[in-house]
Amino acid sequence: MITVSNLSLSYGTQTLFKDVNIKFTPGNCYGVIGANGAGKSTFLKILSGEITQDGGSVTITPGERLATLKQDHFAYNDYKVLDTVIMGYDKLYKIMKERESIYEKPDFDEQDGIRASELEAEFAELGGWEAESEAASLLSNIGIKAEYHNKLMSEIEDNMKVRVLLAQSLFGNPDILLLDEPTNHLDLASVAFLEDFLADFKNTVIVVSHDRHFLNTVCTHIVDIDYDRVQLYVGNYDFWYMSSQLAQRQAKDEKKRSEEKIAELKEFIQRFSSNVAKARQATSRRKLIEKLTIDDIKPSKRRFPYVCFKPLREIGTNVLDVDNLSVDIRGERVLSSFSLRVEKKDKIAFVGPFHAAKTALFDAICGKIDPSEGEYKWGVTTSSSYFQKNADSEFDTDDTILEWLSRFAPEDSDETYLRSFLGRMLFSGDEVFKKCKVLSGGEKVRCVLSKMMLESSNVLIFDEPTSHLDLEAIEALNNALIDFPGVVLFNSHDHQFVESTANRIIEIAPCGIIDRRMSFDAYMADESINAIRKGLGSDDEIIKI
Repeated sequence: MITVSNLSLSYGTQTLFKDVNIKFTPGNCYGVIGANGAGKSTFLKILSGEITQDGGSVTITPGERLATLKQDHFAYNDYKVLDTVIMGYDKLYKIMKERESIYEKPDFDEQDGIRASELEAEFAELGGWEAESEAASLLSNIGIKAEYHNKLMSEIEDNMKVRVLLAQSLFGNPDILLLDEPTNHLDLASVAFLEDFLADFKNTVIVVSHDRHFLNTVCTHIVDIDYDRVQLYVGNYDFWYMSSQLAQRQAKDEKKRSEEKIAELKEFIQRFSSNVAKARQATSRRKLIEKLTIDDIKPSKRRFPYVCFKPLREIGTNVLDVDNLSVDIRGERVLSSFSLRVEKKDKIAFVGPFHAAKTALFDAICGKIDPSEGEYKWGVTTSSSYFQKNADSEFDTDDTILEWLSRFAPEDSDETYLRSFLGRMLFSGDEVFKKCKVLSGGEKVRCVLSKMMLESSNVLIFDEPTSHLDLEAIEALNNALIDFPGVVLFNSHDHQFVESTANRIIEIAPCGIIDRRMSFDAYMADESINAIRKGLGSDDEIIKI
């Protein structure tokens, strides 16, 4: 258990936390949410002791082991992958290494024998005999094949290192688990494993994540960091979002009688309490929600951006034809003989482990790079806007945000017109005069979304749009794409984003291209598709790469 008492932290004149009092108890999973820059990662670092607070205290129950998801991907370069995972349980790892060094001594004596006997007892008590198999199982479940387990960390790709460090944090059944964005760089199967692992985890979990499906699946509580206030709410992300929005609407409607407000809130709590029975942590979460009082439902101070894409022209029947397209990047073929016909009402999610292939496809059809082979043709009625995965080069300028946006506007656009698009993405007042070079990742994304709204295209292409957005912006973008009347082509790791937006799934898989018109959840549950992935499907069910 972790107890936070009267916690406070300031950086200069900015107060991040003030008088925070929370108790984190076993058997619960706490999702930490808040706008970019609110201090979510800093809060976890205070809990782990990595950062010292200005005032107050953080107390951990004596004897309990705390594990964190490490962020330094190069700290373990000299160690084997399997050993790096076991190092998550520091006491066990030290005993294991001391035990090995004693047995390797050429002049093994009586004192060594006594010490070895002591170590053997501790080793067995801490689960040492199962350590390697447990570590190997964790690695396999998050997509690290056995062939990499005995390689040095320096010999594997950076995205693999992130996964190894996640396995390290999960290893050895820690009493308290702190995870900062654990789903980053995980494929969908690995995220599903992590969701199952945490849903069944009996100890305390505190997690920062922008993945709403993940938060909804694993969390029993939400910790909302909102303008130096840290508030604990019962329930998962959806419950927090819907209840806070309901309370906010009621707060604005001062004319509504208090009895009507109470009845509406009670009905909401009852409805959500019964619906939550479908979730994997249903029993504990439902009991918690049933204990809520009306006073526990509070409005959020959070500002949500407004995203709305309105095409100037309705899209025609002919949208996009891609014929045997191949793309080479730095001499390596990342996309091979890819063909596609996009229909008028398509909202296509591109999934699968070959991320470079998806980016190469988008870059090629948007004219950012030339294909090595094949061709593509856009319909005459189409106009497209492209959200690139990395748009840093677009902001390498001394222009202000307002000047940057004016490049993409009609010649007769005035400042008020441009400010209206920036204001939707929460750039108000003098913020529009901020220099592009100093923008954060999240601010750059909001600028690009302002540009895409301004362009009024009827085809929208997104390559990992949610990576730098906070939950409020993700909600706003998600809702905008659901309502968008044109065509959407996109790539995202956000389960809920894909499920709620896409009506067609295209997977670039090791076995070939799988193309289905169905929802994402239906696609993931389809056993015939799993058979295709395993090479058991017939040839007419798959388009070979």
